[in-house]
Order: sequence, then C-alpha cells, then structure tokens
Amino acid sequence: MKVEVKKVDALKRELKFEIPRERVAKAMDDVYTEIGKYAKIKGFRPGKVPRDILVGSHSKMAQDETIKKLIPQAYHEGIGEHKLDPIDLPEIADVSLKEGVLTFTATLDIRPEIKLGEYKGIKIVRKKSEVSEEEVNKTLDFFKKGQGDKEVTIDDAFAKGMGFPSLEEFKTALKRQLEFDKDRNNRMDVENQIVEELLKHAKLVVPQSLVKRQLQHRLHETLRRLKEQGMKDEDLVKKQEEVIKQLEPLVERDVKVYLVFEEIAKQEKIEANGPNESLPGKVIELLLKEAKWEDAA
Repeated sequence: MKVEVKKVDALKRELKFEIPRERVAKAMDDVYTEIGKYAKIKGFRPGKVPRDILVGSHSKMAQDETIKKLIPQAYHEGIGEHKLDPIDLPEIADVSLKEGVLTFTATLDIRPEIKLGEYKGIKIVRKKSEVSEEEVNKTLDFFKKGQGDKEVTIDDAFAKGMGFPSLEEFKTALKRQLEFDKDRNNRMDVENQIVEELLKHAKLVVPQSLVKRQLQHRLHETLRRLKEQGMKDEDLVKKQEEVIKQLEPLVERDVKVYLVFEEIAKQEKIEANGPNESLPGKVIELLLKEAKWEDAA
C-alpha cells in the first residue's frame, strides 16, 4: 500500500492512499463469500451460487462493501505508519476503484502541540457572598411594584400569599436565596478568572476541524430555538450568516479551552471516571486547590 502525506498547514495533513490489486481482490473475495451466504438466486441454494452469477447480480454491492471495508483499515495503518495523531475524524474524498486499484484521500487535523505556561498558583479574586439588608429591600421593592402599575403592600398577608407564615420568615428565605444566587455567580466568576489566566499563557494552534464541527452543532441549535420562537424559514436563512459570525469566535475559544484542560489533565494524570464527572470540572477543582486567593476590596 502506498501512502503519500502532504502538509497543508500547521495541523492539516492530506493523505493519498493507493491500495494494490492483490489486497483489493482478497477483500472482494471475502465480501462475495459473505454475499453468497444469503444471496437468493433462483435455481441455487444459499452458499452454492457460482461466483460469476454473484458478480452479475451483486457487483455494485460487492464494490461498495469492499470499499467500506478497506478504507478504515488502510486509514488506520497509514496514520500508524506515519505516526500521526488525528484529533478528529478525517474527511474522505476522491474515492476511486479502477482496474482493481482503490485510491482515496483522507484529510485530517493532527493534535496540536500545547504549551501551557504556569497553570498552578493562579491568582483569584474572591468576591463575598453575603447579602446586605439593602439588597433584600431592593428585591422586596421589585415585589412591591408587582407586574403592573399598582403597588403591592409587603406585609404578613403578602408573605402568607407566598407560602410563608410571616414577613420575617419570607425575608429570611429571600436572603438565603439571594446568597445562593450570589454564591453561584461568584463560582462562575472564579472559573472565568481561571480560564482567562490559562488562555493568557497557553500557546497552541486551534484545529479548525473541531471548530467547524462544533460551529455546525451550535448553529443548528441556535436556528432551532429561533424557529421554535416563531421565526420564519426565510428569515432564518437571512439570519444564518449573522449567527455564524457571532458564534465563530465563541466556538473557537471553547475548543481552545477544552484542549488546554485536556492537556492539563494529561500532565496531571486526571481522568473522568463516571457519568457525573467531567474532565474540565476535575481540572478546575485541582486549579482551585492550587490557586492563590485574594478577597475582593
């Protein structure tokens, strides 16, 4: 088997495969043997159909099955021989079976080299999660204004209508919920600080095949939501280009972040072992333990 490797850019490689007649013929013999086991040809029992009869009735199927069988085999042999580390599935093109020789092209992105920089001891500013009386009162003012222009009296009767024995109990529960929300937002802020610091120091080329795949997924989800909200098909077509421009930098950043997390996990020998665990989540937990914490002013 011949394999030619062409370097398209920093990550993209184009592999041209040529599988010789002998190997193609052997694979096709195996395929015809399988077809012969179940082929129903009048006048012959299954498994007893002569090869020339099978060729006359099932040649297209045999060629298709031979190609489907050989391409994955050849591809994996080729990347192994040339010590390539693909980061995603290849794009297969130019498939041709002529005069017994199978040729095809596989285009792929290899895993980028990632230079992390220092990722331990990241400085993190920790915001407070306490909720002041003023914040509680502001939220009560929101309830007071209600859904229309008529103001609502915030008293024990109002609290009972909300399912609490008294106004004080309602305020206590409200404060607890506000603290929970603030704590969750602070956690997100901390994680964003970590991500920004990692991206500041990491050096890598982002594989565009991953970006393309994620972009298509996010685009599909966004357009689906817009359609559910009532947007017409012709407006969705017009909107698509705008959505792509909005999503592209976000998707590229997300792919970069994931690759950085993956590299840290590799260096720290971190694995996600269960359905409720994620690699980024476990990496963040490590970085939080190693971080240098500062309280916000």
